[in-house]
Amino acid sequence: MESLQSHRVEMISIAVALVAIGAGTAFYFYITKKPKGFLDPENFKEYKLVKRTELSHNVAKFKFALPTPNSVLGLPIGQHMSCRGKDNVGEEVVKPYTPTTLDSDIGYFELVIKMYPQGRMSQHFREMREGDYLAVKGPKGRFKYQPNQVRAFGMIAGGTGITPMFQVTRAILENPDDKTNIHLIYANVTYEDILLKEEIDNLAIIFPNQFNVYYVLNQPPEGWEGGIGFISKEMIQSHCPPPAPDVQILRCGPPPMNKAMAAHLNDLGYTAQMQFQF
Repeated sequence: MESLQSHRVEMISIAVALVAIGAGTAFYFYITKKPKGFLDPENFKEYKLVKRTELSHNVAKFKFALPTPNSVLGLPIGQHMSCRGKDNVGEEVVKPYTPTTLDSDIGYFELVIKMYPQGRMSQHFREMREGDYLAVKGPKGRFKYQPNQVRAFGMIAGGTGITPMFQVTRAILENPDDKTNIHLIYANVTYEDILLKEEIDNLAIIFPNQFNVYYVLNQPPEGWEGGIGFISKEMIQSHCPPPAPDVQILRCGPPPMNKAMAAHLNDLGYTAQMQFQF
């Protein structure tokens, strides 16, 4: 029995190592042979939806093809793009979204979208079917990332605010030369609302010394072992790096949450230079 258990642990370790090696190899080719991106900051371009995967009753993953199998989107790490669609009365609507993919994912990009009942752009995504096209332009955003620009990031995300955090986290962890530590606090209402949980948990398993995550739920299920309620100053103290010149706290969530987190961070001694809001 002990021999069988040992064999299982060994196989899991090998699988984790292969995933890490594959990610590092992909990133190496990405940074050394990166082709020109297809995004246009001034003009909308259309991309074909090639796969739609339902993740829950109101969340889906949309995979869009780029012009060629070797194309890259051309979106800098931590930035977003504008997506154009039509609401339920046919009026044009434009809203920013951050892909969960990087330019190391060649030939396509993916968006994980939560579709709200009253959301104008949600209506457009709700009606999209494989073969339809999405108009996109960019990049946009103030965030500029360079490997090892800080010793550690604290990340505070709520709901769909996880997407820029996930993008930055992937970029750091898939770059073998980037030693930045990441401490993520991710808040949602219910367990079912947690986006990208499997992907986040896999990264925590593969990179246990560089990335950790703490989930917070307002309405947790029975037996929940994570945080309960809203993100508090005590949670930030326990799960984010303390204030320092080489630390930055990133936050992204609904406006009331962003306002509350800014107040918490100010009270805890994080200066304006140590904070960034997506």
